[in-house]
Amino acid sequence: MVAGITEWILSLNGALALTIVFAFTALEASAFVGFLFPGEIAVLLGGVLAFEGRVPLEAVIGVAIAGAVIGDSIGYAVGRRWGHQMLGTVGSRIPFVRHRIDEHLDSAKAFVKRRGGTAVFLGRFTAALRVMVPGLAGMAEMPYREFFFYNVAGGIIWATGFVLLGCFAGAAWRRVAADARWVGIGLLVAILAGLVFTRQIADRRRPS
Repeated sequence: MVAGITEWILSLNGALALTIVFAFTALEASAFVGFLFPGEIAVLLGGVLAFEGRVPLEAVIGVAIAGAVIGDSIGYAVGRRWGHQMLGTVGSRIPFVRHRIDEHLDSAKAFVKRRGGTAVFLGRFTAALRVMVPGLAGMAEMPYREFFFYNVAGGIIWATGFVLLGCFAGAAWRRVAADARWVGIGLLVAILAGLVFTRQIADRRRPS
């Protein structure tokens, strides 16, 4: 499915291409589309289309930033209103997590609440967290002003970076996408390891 969507995006031009880049980035966290097709691929492909002269580079960057910020803001609102139910349903489909989904959601929510804007900013750069963190921030009742600031900062850097990567890579975009995916996985592993380590320390310090 991913290959088919990728080829379709690469066949687009002009306003339709910009609309699709916006849609995939906006729906990534607001409708959990990122679990099926990571928004970073759509943004990277937007950069490739700019390289080929089929869309303006500035326009691709603009719609990618707008999609990231608007989509995550919707994800925040959804998380604040229906978070536990919706994220619980999504998480129940993830291997190794689904059997203890309530516990994992509580731990993730506590992590976001403790780290605040840093979690929102770092979450933007790894696909799994990018889908979940906005909703978790809403569930944790993070003040929207704080969420918005870090959401915009992360969205600008992420969207601009991936569009430019796609533009500079051109026909070699698949190599760049693979490298970016491994970097994202490494960041995710580091964050999860830190979360587990912190929890173990807290458990050891807790009175018996």
